[in-house]
Amino acid sequence: MISRDVARELRRLGVRWQPRPGDRFIVDEPEMVDSVFWVSDFTIEIHEYGTQRVLGFNGTTEWALDSVPVEQCLWLPREDQLRELLGAMLVRLERDDQAWAVSWRLESAEHRAIAAEVDEAYAAALVAALR
Repeated sequence: MISRDVARELRRLGVRWQPRPGDRFIVDEPEMVDSVFWVSDFTIEIHEYGTQRVLGFNGTTEWALDSVPVEQCLWLPREDQLRELLGAMLVRLERDDQAWAVSWRLESAEHRAIAAEVDEAYAAALVAALR
């Protein structure tokens, strides 16, 4: 799972979240950042009220009937979602004995990001490409 700091940087760089079942997120408040949640059709549902999207917590006693605006949440994209966000820029993913390397192309130049975990490598590539 990518770090909260990297997720915040992706948001700052303009990556927007359209919540879907299976997505991971945190409520980006100091007392909540250690709890990772998953959007699910049973426990955490997406609701729209006019122009506001909220995540309704239905499955646990402490969250029953509560909801949180999507803007207060921080998306923690999965490996497949990061790969999708890189889109046509993605050239390849490689693994050596110690790390993962993601190569991507931007304006005819090839770049590379290296990290210990594959999702971290994809995220590093996306952050670099968006800067």
